[in-house]
Amino acid sequence: MSNIQTVINHAEISCKSHGAKLTNKRKQVLSGLLQSDKARSAYELVEYCREEFGETLPAMSVYRILDFLQDESLVHKLKLANKYIACSHITCDHSHGIVQFLICGNCQSVKEITVDKTSINNLRDTIKKAGFHLLSPQLEISCLCHNCKHQAV
Repeated sequence: MSNIQTVINHAEISCKSHGAKLTNKRKQVLSGLLQSDKARSAYELVEYCREEFGETLPAMSVYRILDFLQDESLVHKLKLANKYIACSHITCDHSHGIVQFLICGNCQSVKEITVDKTSINNLRDTIKKAGFHLLSPQLEISCLCHNCKHQAV
């Protein structure tokens, strides 16, 4: 069984435990995110489903599917790019820190990392002292991935 299929099976079990169903179309969209190391837009996922499964999904349907997958903690939305990435912790049975994203400014690959709550609380305090209120602890950090760094040398 492929790694993607294993993750999808785990996601299906997780959805069932919440009384939700991971339909075939939801599996197809999730599969499109799982097989990519880059974030994808809803329109890129429409194209993926057409090419890979011969399935013509309207963009609005893909957005609804992405909302469902996000509600089930299976995907994350990168707010600055308006794109989505599969959660790297779908098969984990334990809780993690606060999710953050490293995005390569060259190849657009994305890596999900977690930051402990203490760091976010310190950031929240600094923001409060500056006269602001933190709306979301999600950070999207522009970086250069290992491969691109070595190609530049």
